Amino acid sequence: MATNTVRLHRVLRTSPDKIYRAFTERSAFERWLPPFGFTGQVHAMDTVVGGAWRMSFTNFGTGHSHSFGGKYLELVPGQRVAYDASFDDANLPGTMKTTVTLTAVSCGTDMAVVQEGIPDMIPVEMCYLGWQESLIALAQLVEPNIPG
Repeated sequence: MATNTVRLHRVLRTSPDKIYRAFTERSAFERWLPPFGFTGQVHAMDTVVGGAWRMSFTNFGTGHSHSFGGKYLELVPGQRVAYDASFDDANLPGTMKTTVTLTAVSCGTDMAVVQEGIPDMIPVEMCYLGWQESLIALAQLVEPNIPG
């Protein structure tokens, strides 16, 4: 694993389009992105290339929040999402880039996530753990096929 970079891979039992929607629809993003123990609120989401997005995570136990946001760099429905993000906290400088690649496979979707430029103050292993928790919540959102 490269310094300040997290790479994740999952195969989910759903379509690439459904996962793409989970990254680009406000209520879905709020539902699955926050790691365990946090709630999320999307404050802005203009899902066009160059459009801005902003959200915050709140620690459910302490009530402490941190906010962050950026711009959409690439949006290819059902295939790819790329965005950058910066924290509002000056102690977490820099800009991260997250790239999500979706590929249809026989049993669903192969999803690769790369997050680069994680601030030095955030241990990479904690970021990796948080992403693993988020991806569990993502699977719980997108895998059920509920009729009606």
